[in-house]
Amino acid sequence: MRRYSSKEIAFPITEETIDSIVVGGCFLGGGGGGSMEAGRKLGKLALEVGIPQVILPEALPLDGTVVTVSAVGAPAAKTQFCTPMDYVRAVEMLTQRGISISALNTSENGGLASINGWFQSTVLGIPVVDAPCNGRAHPMGTMGAMGLHRKEGYLSVQAASGGDPTKGFYTELVVSASITEASRLVRQASISAGGMVAVARNPIPMEYVKKNGAPYALSQALELGRRIQKGRTVSPQKAAGEAADFLGGRVVGEGRVQELKLETKGGFDVGVTIVQTKRSKLELTFWNEFMTLEQEGERLGTFPDLIALMDLSTGLPLPSSDLCEGQNVTVILVPRANLILGSGVKDPELLKEAEKVVGKPGGWVC
Repeated sequence: MRRYSSKEIAFPITEETIDSIVVGGCFLGGGGGGSMEAGRKLGKLALEVGIPQVILPEALPLDGTVVTVSAVGAPAAKTQFCTPMDYVRAVEMLTQRGISISALNTSENGGLASINGWFQSTVLGIPVVDAPCNGRAHPMGTMGAMGLHRKEGYLSVQAASGGDPTKGFYTELVVSASITEASRLVRQASISAGGMVAVARNPIPMEYVKKNGAPYALSQALELGRRIQKGRTVSPQKAAGEAADFLGGRVVGEGRVQELKLETKGGFDVGVTIVQTKRSKLELTFWNEFMTLEQEGERLGTFPDLIALMDLSTGLPLPSSDLCEGQNVTVILVPRANLILGSGVKDPELLKEAEKVVGKPGGWVC
């Protein structure tokens, strides 16, 4: 791997970097983007193997080929099985198709997603660029495709790997198709693999990524995580306040998870949770990520607004898959205008799909 200069590196990677970015990434996941535990484990494994490099967008030539890496599946699926080498294997399957990769790029921010690519970087000698497809997490692969589904003539190439071979679930897939069809097939592969696959997809020039992705969103996640961690040394409430202030959001309320309905279907976690605060009930729907927030029937926030929950016992953000009845949480809302969003998550047709899944009309147009 070429060693980039200090001016080209987004940030040096240390154990502190990993601990902070998984926290900030999990908050920006808005209920999705994978768990902090998985992210921390994969990040520290990358450091054991070598030193991954996260470079600034301007460090790559505009014609350099960037490949998106992600995990696809339902985080709450009990049979999911995805090893670090599955992430490597997905990238290798693209290189075996003759694709020369200049940099890897995570699809989104999240507890796992924010460090996705770092292990592959150390094993394969390919840098990660700080220009995620989206600065927050999203449920659909097409939402993380930076609008490529609308690029005339673009043929998506996607590779997926995952599943427990001892249970007969191991699955490999390489597909060339439209973004929509390729994403559907990869989602189906995640179901066949027991709930989760590692994915590498959509080779595209860096010039397109700079215009349609979310440049510097990893740096934002890192700084956010550091502020949350600092706030936690005072109190969980301070951590929540630091997160809301940094992103220009607000604390909507604190309360107890009174009700939780979660169903894994079609490769997604879908459900609703009720948080009872001192003054009112807050209803949150989710489709992996939290989709809507209502207070006594009044809509307060709608995806891609960021709706985040933080555990009042720890001051850490909570993915939707980690929720359980009886938890005490803080509910935070950040307007979409204050987020670094890629083109894919702004598409009206894709937002209509989210509206249909959670059954909450209105408020989806970006």
